[in-house]
Amino acid sequence: MEKFVITGGKKLKGRVKISGAKNGVLAMMPASILAPGIFRLFNVPNLRDVWTMSRLMNDMGIYSELNDSELFIDSRNIHSFEAPYEHVKKMRASFYVLGPLVARFGKAKVSLPGGCAWGPRPVDLHIKGLQKLGAEITIEGGYVIAKANRLIGSRIHLDIPSVGATGNILMASVLAKGSTIISNAAIEPEITALAKFLVKMGAKVEGIGTNTLEIEGVDELCSTNETVIPDRIEAGTILIAGAITEGNVTIESCNPYHLTSIISKMEEAGCEFDIHEDKITVKLDGPPNPVDITTSVYPGFPTDMQSQWVAFMLKAIGVSKITETIYPDRFKHVPELQRLGAEIEMSENTAIVYGGKQLTGATVMSSDLRGSAALVLSGLIAKGTTEVLRIYHIDRGYESIDKKLRLLGADIVRVQTEDY
Repeated sequence: MEKFVITGGKKLKGRVKISGAKNGVLAMMPASILAPGIFRLFNVPNLRDVWTMSRLMNDMGIYSELNDSELFIDSRNIHSFEAPYEHVKKMRASFYVLGPLVARFGKAKVSLPGGCAWGPRPVDLHIKGLQKLGAEITIEGGYVIAKANRLIGSRIHLDIPSVGATGNILMASVLAKGSTIISNAAIEPEITALAKFLVKMGAKVEGIGTNTLEIEGVDELCSTNETVIPDRIEAGTILIAGAITEGNVTIESCNPYHLTSIISKMEEAGCEFDIHEDKITVKLDGPPNPVDITTSVYPGFPTDMQSQWVAFMLKAIGVSKITETIYPDRFKHVPELQRLGAEIEMSENTAIVYGGKQLTGATVMSSDLRGSAALVLSGLIAKGTTEVLRIYHIDRGYESIDKKLRLLGADIVRVQTEDY
């Protein structure tokens, strides 16, 4: 096991490059199931989740190899149509293989997913969508078993604009017979990138970037190459790291358009920005203003930045409210922040943060990916030493976060530990 040891009080300064989007590549990898051939994905982050998906696909007969930031995929020899629990329990994105397997092979057996240790995140929208496309689905022993001679296009309305369901149904529909319309679809940048990737493979998709996707099924697709978009959540996290330490930080290889809601709220908090085509500089002199946020689907404030915003508001002098509307139980980080001296009250799905109090270093434990980031951010401003345990959570979604923070002047080291 490993942990981070952080000595707070350093103002971050300098520049750092943003990696490719975790949620982008984790959708593109299963899309390779749809066509036999050689794929090359560029700007791929070296993450635990990418390796988990690679191991799952390898078990199915799909060879993959990551060299630097280039991922080589050979999908010509698929021999298994099962995604076992041992892989899917580690990462919900593994469920993405369901749609492509049914679309291309007419059968799939995929474990119900696991993932972060907070709140129910049902897959009923995925299943209902595939059923609308004609798949026969049963659930046996914790597995979703899907069968279809060939999927048939349909009109599918999502009750909520789920990213996972949109991606799974989109991948299934590109090989379905006839036309499919997905309404109330998610419009997150990772879904837009997936749709463009499918088009490069030969799919016919209209309405990309809108909440209504129109797909005309084709008989076959071909392999292709693609560059993964920048990770907007990593970008937002590093921007907050710069601001929370009252520093001056530049992020490069990013897409400012994807960060509009985050930048807007940070400006409200008093941050100054210098924004260019693919880089952003943030500067903050003094503590931030207290600013309320409510998470919502893109282009609203992302749920994946909620934990980090709680940490940021601990530095603000005053009271702020952080309301979670996507996953109401996503506050596992709050008790750990309280161990550092944070004053936070919970009221249903809202965290009330009383900021401006000096945090003091302590040992804290990660319980999920984004909550881990909040603990690291808080450690950067805590007095003394903070130890963050179970950092395998943060390694799922941040490529070498400790190295990047050290480049900016943070006092953070990764060490072996016997603590669990």
